[in-house]
This record gives sequence, C-alpha cells and structure tokens, in this order.
Amino acid sequence: MSETNRSALSYQAAYQLANVTKTTAQFGSLTPRWLPRFLDWKSLETGIYRLNKVKEEGFAGSTVTDPLCCMDGCCRNIDDNSFVQDGYIGYEEFPREYRLNALSTIINIDTRVADLYSSPYGQTEEQIRLAVESLKERQEMQLVNSSDYGLLHQIAEPQRIKPIAGTPTPDDFDELISKVWKEPSFFLAHPRAIAAFGRECTRRGVPPATVSFYGTNFLTWRGIPIVPSDKLLIDDGKTPKGKGGKTNILLIRTGENKRGVLGLHQADLPGGTSRGLAVRFMGVNQRGFASYLLSVYCSLAVLADDAAALLENVDVGNYYKYDK
Repeated sequence: MSETNRSALSYQAAYQLANVTKTTAQFGSLTPRWLPRFLDWKSLETGIYRLNKVKEEGFAGSTVTDPLCCMDGCCRNIDDNSFVQDGYIGYEEFPREYRLNALSTIINIDTRVADLYSSPYGQTEEQIRLAVESLKERQEMQLVNSSDYGLLHQIAEPQRIKPIAGTPTPDDFDELISKVWKEPSFFLAHPRAIAAFGRECTRRGVPPATVSFYGTNFLTWRGIPIVPSDKLLIDDGKTPKGKGGKTNILLIRTGENKRGVLGLHQADLPGGTSRGLAVRFMGVNQRGFASYLLSVYCSLAVLADDAAALLENVDVGNYYKYDK
C-alpha cells in the first residue's frame, strides 16, 4: 500500500457514514394511461347503467324523425283541411345494461417490516401505491380489450375498416373521420402505430401538427389528437420483438351529451380513494401480516354506433429510405 493510500480515508470507509438519497420503488411497466384521462366518466349509484335507445325506424322512411315531417317532405301550401300524419317515437323494449366489472387484489404487509423500515418511505404506502398503479394498468387494458365491454368488441360492423395499403395512411385516418364525423374527440393507437403514421405523413410531405394536453404534446390529424396507448396490442403483445406487426387504431367520440363513448364507475365507495377505486383494511392475522383489499369498479358504454370506428390490422413495420 502506498504512503498516499495509508494517509487518506478510503472511499469505501467514507461511504459507510454517508446519507444515501433514495427513490421510491420504480415500476418500469407503468404508462401514462391516457385513455382514462381523455374519456368522459359517469358515476353510477348501483353499479348498473341501462342504455335506453330509440328505435331507428319511421313510418315514412328510414329515420326516427320521418313521422314528425310531412309525408311528401314539403310543408308548403298546406290548407286547413290538410291531414296531419300520426306517429310516435318508439323505444327498445330490452335495452342493454352495463354492469360494473371488479378488478381486485389483496396486499399483505409484514407489520414488523412496516414498523422498522418505513423511513424515508412508508412500506405500507409504497406497497399500496404500486398495487394501485398495477390495477389501473389492468383497468385500461380491460377498457380496450375486455370481451364484455372493451372498445374493440363494441365497434359496430359498419364502423370497421381496413387500411388501403396495409400501413396507416392519412387517407385511412380521413376514412375513420368519415365514420365518426359528429364531433370526434381523439384517435387511440399504439406508439408504434403512431410512429408508422408519422412516417406515412412524412413520405407525403404532410407532417402532423401537435397540440398540448396535460402538459404533453400529442400529434394530431385534422386537428384531432392522436393519443398513445400500449393497450392496443401489436400481434397480441405490448412490446413486439421485431420491427413489424399488426395492430388496430380507434377514433372515438366521448361524452354522454354527445352520444359518445362513456367510462362508468361506482360513486361513493367505502374506502374510496379515487374514481372507482377502494382500499379497505382487512385486519392483522396471527403472523403479524396486515391485509388490504384493493378494488377498481369500471365498465365502458358506447352510446351510439357512430361514436367509435376501428382501423383493423394495421402494419407498423414499413420504413422508407430517403436520398441524401
């Protein structure tokens, strides 16, 4: 050992007296979960949402408002003896009912661990925080993919289209807009699909503009934001191994007053901490383990067929070479 090393405090020895700045537990698979943020939500009293609809048919034509108009479509030159058409607005006799789905998990925490090792971060709070984040990730996955109420399974057949050339092009996005033309709110796509759309726009010399929401910039098309979500899977996975793969892209109109897509959650839950989420303490067992029940109650309703449209089987693996 050199004279210099013997006369100076070593890094390892000094490290033992140093305070270490620590992060909270980092969960790499967490996402911003933009879909729940962009949706409008409806709070329910009993966990059931009945979607009453008017029958889309009339006496004089194919729309519900036809009986309210003159038979010949023209109300001019009507004398006092003119016949007024009888009619009424009919309702579906067996409307669909949406029942909230429960996503639940139980967290067990050793009370000795919580008592001894909760500085600077409380172990109980951190366990619950990470469990809540995981539940919310599952919630967004269900909002898109659930076979009962997921968006992908509620798109009406006339609202489903195929890409013109396999890749997501501006023409395809315009076709989606033609399907959801009544106040469309946002596109929803996997980040890889958004990148593929950006390449197609660059190829055509029409780069998308951006808009800011929640402090984040989003690409837009025709002024409609394109919202990223990895819950629209690529070849049934969130993170495909290769550059290629197939996925879907949605266009959504949200809001109850717009007859759009509506998120559903239970109001006034015991132990409620946020929208549709409840955290309940279940007690401590004889081994000293404290248990907490975490539950999220949610569903999703599509109020009208034209509230959403789907671009199916989009190829995200096409790249271009440009001359220097």
